[in-house]
Amino acid sequence: MERSAGQETGELGAALAAVMEDTGASVGMLYLLPPGDRALRLAVLSGAPLGVAAHWTRVGPGDPLPVADAVAERRAVWVGDQEEMARRYPRPGLVLPYRFALGAFPITTGTTVWGGLVVLWPGHHPPALPEAEERAVRAGTDRMAAVLERAAAAGTPLQPPRPPLVVHPRPPAPEPHQAAAAAAFADRLPGGSCALDLDGRITFVTRGAAELLGVPVPRLLGTLPWEALPWMDVPTAEDRYRAAVVSREPTAFTAVRPPGRRLRFHLHPDTTGVSVRITPAPGDPDGGPGTGEGAAPADAAYDPAPEAGTVPEGGIVGRAGALYHLVHLAATLTEAVSVQDVAEQTAEQMTPALGARSLALLLAEDGRLRLVGESGCDPELAACLHSVPLTSDSPVVRVLVGRTPLFFNDARELHRVCPGAVPPSAGEAWAFLPLVASGRPVGSLVVGYARPRALGSAARAILTSLAGLVAQAMDRARLYDVKHDLAHSLQAALLPHSLPRVPGLDIAARYLPAGVGVGIGGDFYDVIRLGETTAAVAIGDVQGHNVDAAALMGQVRTAVHATAGAPPGEVLARTNRLLIDLDPGLFTSCLYAHLDLARHRAVIATAGHPPPLCRRPDGTTGTLDVPPGLVLGIDPAATYPATELPLEPGTLLALYTDGLVEVPGVGFDEAVDELAHRLARGDARHMDALADALVGHAQRSAPRNDDIALVVLRTHDAADAAADAAGAPREG
Repeated sequence: MERSAGQETGELGAALAAVMEDTGASVGMLYLLPPGDRALRLAVLSGAPLGVAAHWTRVGPGDPLPVADAVAERRAVWVGDQEEMARRYPRPGLVLPYRFALGAFPITTGTTVWGGLVVLWPGHHPPALPEAEERAVRAGTDRMAAVLERAAAAGTPLQPPRPPLVVHPRPPAPEPHQAAAAAAFADRLPGGSCALDLDGRITFVTRGAAELLGVPVPRLLGTLPWEALPWMDVPTAEDRYRAAVVSREPTAFTAVRPPGRRLRFHLHPDTTGVSVRITPAPGDPDGGPGTGEGAAPADAAYDPAPEAGTVPEGGIVGRAGALYHLVHLAATLTEAVSVQDVAEQTAEQMTPALGARSLALLLAEDGRLRLVGESGCDPELAACLHSVPLTSDSPVVRVLVGRTPLFFNDARELHRVCPGAVPPSAGEAWAFLPLVASGRPVGSLVVGYARPRALGSAARAILTSLAGLVAQAMDRARLYDVKHDLAHSLQAALLPHSLPRVPGLDIAARYLPAGVGVGIGGDFYDVIRLGETTAAVAIGDVQGHNVDAAALMGQVRTAVHATAGAPPGEVLARTNRLLIDLDPGLFTSCLYAHLDLARHRAVIATAGHPPPLCRRPDGTTGTLDVPPGLVLGIDPAATYPATELPLEPGTLLALYTDGLVEVPGVGFDEAVDELAHRLARGDARHMDALADALVGHAQRSAPRNDDIALVVLRTHDAADAAADAAGAPREG
């Protein structure tokens, strides 16, 4: 019976709920690593509103976050308290300054990483993870891995839903007479009471609470307090709610209802929501100015209540959420390195922070503004902003040229000033902001809201400041991209542009740069045709992932190429002496194989490099027994013994660098055995597909911190000879 993606996602949600129930956790976040993607994506959230996790819906392999480390290193990461979080992971510590413990765990089967699990416990949790809870988490990740593995095996790997699936525990439904009695009980108490669900929305409110808040009960139900009550849209209110949800500890704050009545809010959280007790603040029952713990002064800076026809954005985060979003974005942009990084982080984080419907980031180049990142833009709006000439009268060009932002509270105002600027259905309120860095305009930022919106002075100041942060990050990123492209051009020039055609031999090769540093390294390969029936194959790994490693790689490859045809041990010895003369301060591993297709023999020597994998014609697969020599660049007198091995027709060899088998948490021998298993099952008649499959599995196993080089080759057998004689085309 076929299963739908919704069923599989529901199973993941059930597994997450079980982990939280069995461990007493307050918040759970389940991440998936989609096929072909290096970034984790939030798939399921439980125990908190999506806004709390909005900063981490996408986690890159190098992000300084616990789940990124857990997945990269294939181990559990434990953060026992708030102080440890601030010390080890300052970015989440900055935007979640609450009492809680956190564990991050990889979701794996064998050498395959499917994703990661993040679990938060209340602030009173012990500083170490108890053994029983650890077992429950392990059982949960095993269950999740089984669901993901089953979906992948069926050819329908699970993709993280967008937006993420939110599953919250539900309180038991009371009998009608119990509900009525509870409501009457709450109404008889002095002061007022209300209940919030885990998304922050009001689900119950007493008449006394409504009187204290000054709003009828029907207008409060189903709303966020800081949305229904403009005077509650101050950082203290939402911050204390977030603290209660995350830490699962009682908290309180004081807010001022205009014109000056001070109210005290006591929050009592559990796994299903927050109960709130509202009373006049002690010492000031009838209102009047006052300060006190958590107080927000009556003239606190906030935008006035929306004018007629303008409303807050549905689902917009409150003032505290917005501040945390913006602080997090500023920290994130300091770490973004490429233009694409800046574009993705800006689009993904600013949109929820601003409560916007859409956001577009445009970069000025070659006389046009080019769309480099967007969030929430419908196809018509994206097409409108895709490539805008700098000679047009579009508002994105106006702000770039004039270096002055434009704000429109509704679409009518926008189309009166800039007719046809955006499609009529794209939104209502708009902000167009110039991106200026070091006095130079670099692009434009567009923010759109679904409904009319009063963009007051505070909102304009925040938007303008954000545009400045984005502009500075974009300017740095463009410089990085220039250096990155130059480095890749250097490496591309040093690696073979194509492989030679060798009669009787099918060959495929792959190179993937590392996911750290500037994305280049010292892994190299070469295939050299020596004669009609002879060829040489070399593969190696220069220490480091930088331009120096790439440059030395080119020198090593040139030295090997120049001495090719000599005995393999002599080729390595000469190359070793050259490296010592150059004195680059870097070591190099290298394997050199001389193939004699007429004699069906291979002679192999290695300088500290992993030996090849060999798949015999009968299917037997394993590592060749080749004695290791010393890595190149250490001892000028080093010798490199060579081993002669049979090379029967139909033999398949795989030469690789260690990046292909380095999996955190998995032993080297175990990873090589897994590679041999995949080589044994691969389609040897289609070498390119086989190479892609081997490299693709390495990409899925874990985020890569090392570059990868791979050469697979197969000697022709009788079937190939028959196909060649018949003139039938074959894939190599």
